[in-house]
Amino acid sequence: MDTANNHKPNEDVEIGQLFKIIGKGFENMFRFIGSVFNKFFIAFVWLVFFIRKRIIILSAAAFLGLITGVIIEITFPPTYKSTLSIKQNYETGENLYESIKYYNGLLKDKDYNVLGATLGLTVSASEEIVGFEIEPLITENEYLVMFDRYIGNLDSLAASKIEYVDYVNNTKDHKHKLQQISIKSKTRADFNSVFTNIVYNIETNPFFVNEQAKDMSELSLSKTALEESLIQSDSLQQTYKRVLEQQLDSNTTSEIGITFEGDNDRDKTREFDLYKSDIELREKIIKIERELKDKENIIDLISSKQDNGFVDNTKSLFGFSIPAKIFYSITALGLAFLPLLGIEFLSYLEKYKPKNL
Repeated sequence: MDTANNHKPNEDVEIGQLFKIIGKGFENMFRFIGSVFNKFFIAFVWLVFFIRKRIIILSAAAFLGLITGVIIEITFPPTYKSTLSIKQNYETGENLYESIKYYNGLLKDKDYNVLGATLGLTVSASEEIVGFEIEPLITENEYLVMFDRYIGNLDSLAASKIEYVDYVNNTKDHKHKLQQISIKSKTRADFNSVFTNIVYNIETNPFFVNEQAKDMSELSLSKTALEESLIQSDSLQQTYKRVLEQQLDSNTTSEIGITFEGDNDRDKTREFDLYKSDIELREKIIKIERELKDKENIIDLISSKQDNGFVDNTKSLFGFSIPAKIFYSITALGLAFLPLLGIEFLSYLEKYKPKNL
């Protein structure tokens, strides 16, 4: 009894120490989180006062950038943009993106002869092109649907380790079926023939031509097999119908040798089952016909907007398209902000400079 009583106080002391350690750990964790938020708050306040102190310089820089953008728009000729939306029926995206990169490379090297020969343009028309662009046509909702479908094909353990943001970031742009090709030019011109040649150069690739031929052959054979099965099913259904009529007339078992199950588990026909089979076969044939239509073209041209191009006065900043005037204003603001921030930082370091330096 004495031994048991001695053990109990010792256990109470150990549990108390354990709770004390856990409580101290939580206290340190909350203190650390609080210090991090405190540092961020101090940095935010410092930044506000920094901007307030130099608001005149920063405002002047942004205004000068805006004026510069307006002058550039007035002085220099506008850039025109033509677009084409396409649907990829095969995995042509990587090849398509590489082709656009190749055309831009020819423009960068000013190799207008090769560019014109590749896209069916004259040298003078090639010189008017500013650049080529391509981007996927996809919305946030479509990303969510794709992610949900992708997760649904994984087991629960693998699905729990994949985040939506990681999925979107790791999805290559060229993988999306719908893409938009754009051509920027110095003059308003009809680039329908150029778009057609860009697509034609992909569609005549021997690899994709071979893949299309294999798919079309496989689908055609499957359709033929289903049509033959449908004919046999129709023939068998007619046979059942004749046997049923004979059975009703004679009320005896058919001499053909086919027996049926009915209301008493012997006279019921399989006619309805054959009817359902016919429906399934016809649905499969319709599906294959749709696939054949989809595979007729390696790339489908969906729509071409503004055949003669439209004025494009936007520029890309951090993945967003914004008006050129705003772009120059933000750029000038950044060019003024960063040096001022650097000077302030050096001034801050000067306070901690050792006296012997």
